[in-house]
Parts: sequence; C-alpha cells; structure tokens
Amino acid sequence: MEIPNPASKPQQPDPITVAEVEAIAAKALSKQIYEFYASGSDEQKLLKRNMSGYDRLYIVPRVLRDVSDVDTRVEMFGSKLSMPIGIAPSAMQKLAGRGGEIDVARAAVHERVNFTLSSQSTTSLENVMAVKTSQADSTPTPDFWFQIYLTQDLDKSVGLIKRAEVAGYKALVVTVDTPVLGNRVNERRNVLALPRGMRLANLEEDDADSAKTPTPTRNRLLMDARTKHDAKLVVERGGGEMHASNLSWAKTLSFLRDLTSMKIVLKGVMTPQDARLAILYGADAIVVSNHGGRQLDEAPSTIEVLADIAHAVRGRIPIVLDGGIRRGADVFKAIALGADLVWIGRPVLWGLAYDGDKGVGAVLNILERELSRTMALAGVREISEISSAYLAVANPTFGVTKL
Repeated sequence: MEIPNPASKPQQPDPITVAEVEAIAAKALSKQIYEFYASGSDEQKLLKRNMSGYDRLYIVPRVLRDVSDVDTRVEMFGSKLSMPIGIAPSAMQKLAGRGGEIDVARAAVHERVNFTLSSQSTTSLENVMAVKTSQADSTPTPDFWFQIYLTQDLDKSVGLIKRAEVAGYKALVVTVDTPVLGNRVNERRNVLALPRGMRLANLEEDDADSAKTPTPTRNRLLMDARTKHDAKLVVERGGGEMHASNLSWAKTLSFLRDLTSMKIVLKGVMTPQDARLAILYGADAIVVSNHGGRQLDEAPSTIEVLADIAHAVRGRIPIVLDGGIRRGADVFKAIALGADLVWIGRPVLWGLAYDGDKGVGAVLNILERELSRTMALAGVREISEISSAYLAVANPTFGVTKL
C-alpha cells in the first residue's frame, strides 16, 4: 500500500480551493485509502447534505462599513486562536501521509488553530503532544484536545484518559454517537488494513500480541456481521473493549468528572434536548456532529440543526460544529447560526496527502483567506459581529427571507 510522500510530489500549480486540494489527494492516495476517508454510510445521502446544506443559506451584505482591518481571532477555553477553524479528530492519519499526526500537529501549532487528536491515531498521544511542548520560542501555542470512544467496560478507558491528562491535553472529546458503527458500505467492500509497521499507537500496548484483536477491528466485525447470531458472537467475544452502547447521561458524565480535570466535550450532539442535557450534566462544550455522514445516513445535516441547538444552549457553553465545511463562507454561515468554532476533518487529510504539514497549512490558509474575504464583503470586521442578521434563505417561488 503506497503512502503519499510529500517530498516526491510533482510540480504543480498551488491549489486555491479545498476542492482542488482534494482532487490532488484523490490521485495521490490509493482507492482503498481515499474511499475509507471520503465515504459515508449507506447511500451517502447525509455526506452530500452536510455540504449542500450551506447552499440553502445566502449571506446578505452590508455596505459602507470600514473593513480595512478584518480580524478572525477567537478564544476557546482561554486559548487564543488565529481563526474559528479547528482540526477535527480523524483516525490513522499516517495512511494519508507519512508524517501523519505529527505533520497535522505541526500545522496546527504553526497556524495557531485548535487541534484534536483521535484516540485511533497512528502516533502516540505523547509524541503528538511533544510537537506543542517542543516549541523553542515563547509564542503561545494552541491547546491540544484528545478524542476518545468510551468502551463497554468503562474501566478499560481509564488508562487512556489518564495518559491524555498527564501528557497535557486540555480537553477530552468524548464521541457519543457510536453505540455501533454505521453501515459504511464502501468501507466494507474495500477492506482496509494498516500496512506492516503501522499501528494504532494508543490502543495496542503490544504490537507483537497478534492474539489480541484491537478494539476498532472488533467494532468493524460487528458492522460486517450478516446475521443477528453473528453480531451476538462478535459482542460476546469483544466484551468490555467494544465501543460502549450502554452509556447514559448520569453514569457517563459522573464517571468522567470523577476521573479527570480536563474539559469534557461531547461530540455527536444533534438535538436541542441533548444540548440541554449536556449542560445539565456538566459538559463544558458540545460538538454538533453527525460523524461526517458515517453513522446514521437519515440524520439531518449539522448546519440544519445548529440554530435550534444554539437557541437551547443560549451561550452557556461553547458550540463546535463539524460536517461539510469546504469554504470560508461555510464557516461564516455556521458562526452566524451559533457556532463558536468549526472543525474540518477530511480537508485536513487531503492537505496531508497533498504536502504533509505544509499541505495542511495550505488548507487552513485557503479557508482563512476565504473567511476574511467573506467577512469584508459582508461588512463584518470581527468574528463577534457575525450573526443570523446576515443570513437569508430562498423563498419557494422567488426572493429571500431574512433569518
């Protein structure tokens, strides 16, 4: 399996859109790897809706405003960020580029953006954190967050959470929308295995222990089960190391609060009811996410549910949104509807495949330039000025209605 090597990439014009970066990545990556990252679940309707949902919103510009100095800076949990665009957790980044998570972390530090490491990374959480702590100058670096899938036996998650806290991660991002894996049809047809020498660095304590199947493989076997009986056998054999399908609000949040002093961020909230419960049970932030269209294909897009969730939250905790962000204008629209920060996942992987840490930086700079330009054209100078007053939707016949 060929992993892209940025040093060997042919000379080509610099891409000026995220779509162009993806086109380069699609050629650089094998079919298996590209489809693993690019595909959604079932018929992939939600994957498309996550992107097309932004097209239903118009930005209504104001004029004769001084936009000579547009400022995209924001703060999250006291961490100063250059833009309201962060890097979502995504698994096995060395498949996209040889530098993997190290290159992504370097880009995050260089561009001063929020970064979340997946627990299913191909580089250990300690080595990734070293990218942040090894900075020689005194320039403040952005906080790093750590994502985790809780296991059926919660005690089996304790060690990983404690490792993340000791290493210096600011927040624990708990994925809550994966009681089981979605039906990822393309992924099932194009079975992907890690190349020799590559491993899930946080989950496999002993790479030579071939008798112990890593947790992601067990969850994958459950997705592939053809009968109820087969599924039952997988669960019985996987036991407490499977993704947790037995979580509850009180039990889960109490467990996390007693275990760690890291900020607790719940990833996968899609309703106002669950947003209110997150606040009630003490979450520090939520991520409005449908797992990039890889779980429930019939769910709404994240941009469609954002406004109602923001109304329920009423500014009490930060809201992060992911799903479908491909343009700076998408970022503007998400912030206008109530997001404090947006995450990009697949575009980061495309940047990694394109040119390692420089490619990830290129993607971030493309989106920052587009966002700054959109703000200026809309008559906005600072992120805090963006609101739903700048948005409208198309009427069924003709014209627009302001939100």
